[in-house]
This record gives sequence, C-alpha cells and structure tokens, in this order.
Amino acid sequence: MSILRYLAAPLAPLYGMVIARRNRRFDLEPSRAARAGLPVVSLGNLSTGGTGKTPVTLFLAEGLLAAGIEVAVLSRGHGGRRREDPMRVDPDSDPAQSGDEPALMAGALGEGRVFVGRSRASAAALARATRPDLAALLLDDGFQHRALHRDLDLLLLDGQRLWGNGLMLPLGDLREPMENAKRADALIVTRASRVKDRTAVEAWWREHGSGGPIFWIGFHLARLRPVDPPDAEAIPLPEKEALPAYAWCGLGNPDAFFADLRGAGVTLREAACFGDHKGPSPDELEAMDAEAVHVGAGRFICTEKDAVKLTDDHLAALTLPLYTAEQRVDGGEALLAFVKDRLAALHADA
Repeated sequence: MSILRYLAAPLAPLYGMVIARRNRRFDLEPSRAARAGLPVVSLGNLSTGGTGKTPVTLFLAEGLLAAGIEVAVLSRGHGGRRREDPMRVDPDSDPAQSGDEPALMAGALGEGRVFVGRSRASAAALARATRPDLAALLLDDGFQHRALHRDLDLLLLDGQRLWGNGLMLPLGDLREPMENAKRADALIVTRASRVKDRTAVEAWWREHGSGGPIFWIGFHLARLRPVDPPDAEAIPLPEKEALPAYAWCGLGNPDAFFADLRGAGVTLREAACFGDHKGPSPDELEAMDAEAVHVGAGRFICTEKDAVKLTDDHLAALTLPLYTAEQRVDGGEALLAFVKDRLAALHADA
C-alpha cells in the first residue's frame, strides 16, 4: 500500500457510507433518475480509470453510425474548464474546455456527436436539440452517474488488473463495492488476452453480477500516426525492426499502454506518466526531449487523447518527432451486435 493510501485509510469507512447512501437513494426511488427521451447505453467501471472506455465507446459509436443508427456521446468532460455547460464538442473545439477524451471522440465522430456537461441530463437535452434525428445516446463513464436513467448498462473490467485488491477507495481502486456489479446488464472484459483464468472472472460475475453476457475483447495498436511533423510517414504496427522511443501518457492505467507498445515492437528507452488526464508542460517536454536525445530514443510516442491537448508551445519544445499510437478494438463484433439488438428492441417497444 502506498504511503498516501495508508494516510487516507481512516477515510475509507466515510467514503463507503457516502457511496452506499447515494446508491440507496436511487435504489429506493428510481424515478430520481432523469430520462433523456431516447435510449441510453451507459459504459463505465467499478474501478478507477484505465479499462479502455474511450476506445470501446468509439468502437460502438462508429459501428452504430455505420449501421445507420444515429448516436451521440455524453461525457462529464473531466479536466475541461468550460465557459458554458453543457457544451457541444466539435473537432475544432478547445480540449482545455471540453476535456481530452471528448475532444478525441469529437475528432473521430465529427460535428455534433459529442456533448459534455456536469449534468448529463442537460447534455442529453442539448444533444437532442442539436440533432433531432438521434436514435440513441452513449453515456461515457456512466456507471456511477445514476442521475440519468439508462436502458442498457455495460460494465467494463480490465483483464490485466481485474478488481485489484477488492477494496474501495482509498484503500483500493474500486469506486463502489463489487456486489454493485449486479446493476450491469453485461460485462465487457478488456485486454482479454491478459486474463490468466477466465473461469475465475466468470465465477466472479456469477457471484456479483446480473447473469448477463460476458464479452471478451482486446485492443491493438494499428500504427504510429505522425503529430509533429504532421507530414512524416506513419509507421505500421507491429514493427519488426528496432524502434527506440520515449513514451509518455496521462492515463489511469499507464502500464497497459507501455505494455502494448512493447508488444507492438517498440523499444522503450524511457517512459513517463503524468496521472490521469494530465500531461507535461512545455518546459517539462523540453527537458524530456533532451533526455530522449541523450538515451537515443529517436522519437516520442503518446496516446491519442494526450495528443489532442498539445499546444504550439508544446510542439515548439521538441526536436524529435512525435507520434501518437492509434488504438483499435479486437473481437468486438458480438458486443456491437448485442447493443444493436437491444436498441432495436427498445425502439420496437416504444
């Protein structure tokens, strides 16, 4: 246990009481949850970040749009400092206002597809006013946000970390007790290839979950896309030749990102993490650049959501080229079909 968790340990019972009281209110009064007027599909975690919600949300959004199902994404916009709330996020929106993950999703999905707000109900209302053709909403990181009713609750579990030590914050990584997994309609195990014992996960789901289906999916890094200079050639992955690099990220689960890079043939000469939704300042990046040159890294690699936050001052601090690692979902076809079927059933019952 880290020293910070040890010092915060006396707060654990209080945190547990607050979470239990909040959940009890919604359990006893389901009508407290606002309704969006459209089917809502929620994706979220029991634990703190790092399960891969963003690529899974994008995968579902892109798959539904390709099937002719008009969807938009609702997000808290963590880390954004907005002048207006709720806010529509477009590809040219400022990530400093919207937050990094909404900016990334807007860049992939296009205009009028991502909406952020402290109240996701208000964000949903803005989405419907902006796009009257919407057929469904995807609620990003919504498992704990019970103030908005959802019609399908998808729970993500990281296949490498699973449920950690099984303890709630601040002693562990769980946001709420494991038995609350019963609220989920289905379990999505990400990075499934790293699960050592699938039967243990299945037993955990039988004990704590709802009995809904389990979907086993993975991620792969498709290529390194140039950020600076933008006209450099992309590097397909996996790379068979030696590819020394300095990688950095602002993720809740940085070890998974670094492991993915190594698995794709990248030799990490240095690696740095700045905490979830955080990143280096231009001065820090300048110092990292000098270190990268010293160790012969040859290039920088960051995640897609880190790249959207970079300013001209950041790029001016670099002498080495910068790439972003494009992550894609493997084995998500059954999950997409499940969501499409549930949405079709909801519309048929409407």
